Amino acid sequence: MMLCTALVFIMHLGFAAVEAGFTQAKNTVNILFKNTLTPAIGLLTFAFFGFNLMYPAFADGPGWFDFSGFLLSDSSGLSYNSGYTYWTDFLFQGMFAATAATIVSGAVAERIKINAYFIFTVIFVGLIYPVIGSWKWGGGALDAMGFYDFAGSTLVHSVGGWGALAGVIIIGPRIGKYVDGKVVDKEGSSVPLATIGVFLLWLGWFGFNGGSVLSADPMATSVVLVNTSLAACAGALGGCFTGYFMFNRLDFGMVLNGVLAGLVGITAGADVMNITDSLIIGLISGTLVVFSAVFLDKLKLDDCVGAISVHLTCGVFGTLAVGIFGSMAGWSQFLTQLKGVAICGGAAFTSAFIIFFIMKKTFGIRVSAKHEVEGLDSHEHGIRGYTIVYND
Repeated sequence: MMLCTALVFIMHLGFAAVEAGFTQAKNTVNILFKNTLTPAIGLLTFAFFGFNLMYPAFADGPGWFDFSGFLLSDSSGLSYNSGYTYWTDFLFQGMFAATAATIVSGAVAERIKINAYFIFTVIFVGLIYPVIGSWKWGGGALDAMGFYDFAGSTLVHSVGGWGALAGVIIIGPRIGKYVDGKVVDKEGSSVPLATIGVFLLWLGWFGFNGGSVLSADPMATSVVLVNTSLAACAGALGGCFTGYFMFNRLDFGMVLNGVLAGLVGITAGADVMNITDSLIIGLISGTLVVFSAVFLDKLKLDDCVGAISVHLTCGVFGTLAVGIFGSMAGWSQFLTQLKGVAICGGAAFTSAFIIFFIMKKTFGIRVSAKHEVEGLDSHEHGIRGYTIVYND
């Protein structure tokens, strides 16, 4: 469990690399600044009250909200079972919690005020994410309903994706992204860096999904890891083929996001799928991520790194796939999954939308046009990520 926690921690480096690689060079330091402080702020917030919101014990039976007090408990820390301790469970879940905010970071990059983003992070990681998570993983109402989400296709990824969608709607597209009805590509700073980030995320996913077994059982863990890998591979091919069909070129960005799409898609049911199921889920996820990205551009919803397509679209599909493929497949389970997706999605989107809307109407969430055009690195941080001449 401790090894898996370390692997999930490494995922934050992967997110930082992907986001920095896919965005413009003039904003690299700003991206890295956010992605460094996100797990720091997220883990502290989760320790202060988020963890006890997510695992409140529900004294009156499975419900929608309960709270077992502020701060971590030394007495609870004495509890132990064969799979993990109280402390490792906190660290493992804390890394999950910070991931939800990191997903939002990529979607609204290059134009969000740093203070607005961190205020959102505190509320989303400390309050919104753990309350939604408690409905399933904390023994709440969705758990009693029979909703299944093994490692977080919905509870982590689509929750973060819904938050990202709300942010993108409220903040609007980057300057010059949509001109005369056409989509203008904003060249990323480093394809190699984005590639390294995807491989770091793939590595971290072994801990993300493998650790969710909550034991060191070799058979259960190995099945989860094999299914996770195969879905990622199929997702890469799905992104490659669909990208070629849509754009008439070998779009490497879609291959990278296809890998992530396959990983997100399998996360809800990695322990209940067979090899064929995993390949199908990965392939469909890799296909969906391309169509989703194109659809969002048609709606002029500017997602810098494809976070909504990867985490929301494929998170929803992966959760529904539990009712279509694998050992739990069935009409009744599909309807239960659909209800869970709708409830979690409605709560996450509405909450995030309200947070962003209030901030926009009070102190604003978007940087000035001058700062956006010239780059956030020089204006907010006083340094540049690369010693090169920046293009507008």
